[in-house]
Amino acid sequence: MSTDKKVRWGILSTANIGMEKVIPGIMKSPHSEVVAIASRDLGRAQAAAQKLGIPRAHGSYEALFADPEIDAIYNPLPNHLHVPMTVAAAKAGKHVLCEKPIALNAKDAEALRECPPDRLVLEAFMVRFHPQWLRAREIVRSGELGEVRVVRAMFSYFNDDPNNVRNIADIGGGGILDIGCYPIVGARFLFEDEPKRVVSMVERDPKFKTDILATIIADFGGGRRLDFTCSTQLVGQQKVEVLGTKGRLEILIPFNAPADSRTAILVDTGAPFDGSLARREILPACDQYTEQAEAFALAVLGRQSLPYGIEDAIQNMRILDAVVASEKTGGWASV
Repeated sequence: MSTDKKVRWGILSTANIGMEKVIPGIMKSPHSEVVAIASRDLGRAQAAAQKLGIPRAHGSYEALFADPEIDAIYNPLPNHLHVPMTVAAAKAGKHVLCEKPIALNAKDAEALRECPPDRLVLEAFMVRFHPQWLRAREIVRSGELGEVRVVRAMFSYFNDDPNNVRNIADIGGGGILDIGCYPIVGARFLFEDEPKRVVSMVERDPKFKTDILATIIADFGGGRRLDFTCSTQLVGQQKVEVLGTKGRLEILIPFNAPADSRTAILVDTGAPFDGSLARREILPACDQYTEQAEAFALAVLGRQSLPYGIEDAIQNMRILDAVVASEKTGGWASV
């Protein structure tokens, strides 16, 4: 294919994550162009299109799927609509980048296997395309940290708005599905392996019934573990540490890395304990949503392959299902 060919994107809904982060990111991808946006309210679609300079607006999702001038769909709908709308888009001939979590549970996610095999479906964990995560994995692989035994993470924010989708249990609200999925994906990325079992301690909001505080341990076997806490009702914080027998690594802003600022990784031998002599690696400013869109576009164009697909997304949900199962029994749950 010619080097100037671009993937034509259609955006499924005017969700905030799309409007504020992902669509601007896609627009900066050299092999992407956003040509249409859809809402069940045509007026909202038109307003969004005007705001972001998108050529066309559709008043239904079905009209977007039927648009012959669209190659790929970005799906940022609420969690319960991820699978049905992704399957519908794929059956209409579109490739799909779908927001995380891909589904409400693994059984829900398994319906994605109905998608035509020649259509790409990617769960939008943009962190896996950010140079800071790629560099962190490179350091792990190099052996500089020794045998990596522990990935430790924290991810929290405060949101007690009853109308926010993250606080509506019936459509997949709660911190585990919203942000707990990130440490799980991060540990899978760095260990390059899968957890065998998990145990969780979960607190739920008495009104929302969503999880608002969860501490989870995932056992990757061979003496390796992930332990993390996620919360929707704590002060905002995020951190990832990787600890090995010879050193430790820290990604300072692991999940919401700013698109217009440099990021940093610390590498430390543990002497002295305060980390004052840690090596600080600075990575250039990077929009992880652009990196994700570009990788997806190049895969659609047949220029490279995607390292993740439907089976990877189903596996993510199996792990999250085990977290829920552990909450119910109070003990370990197999993945």
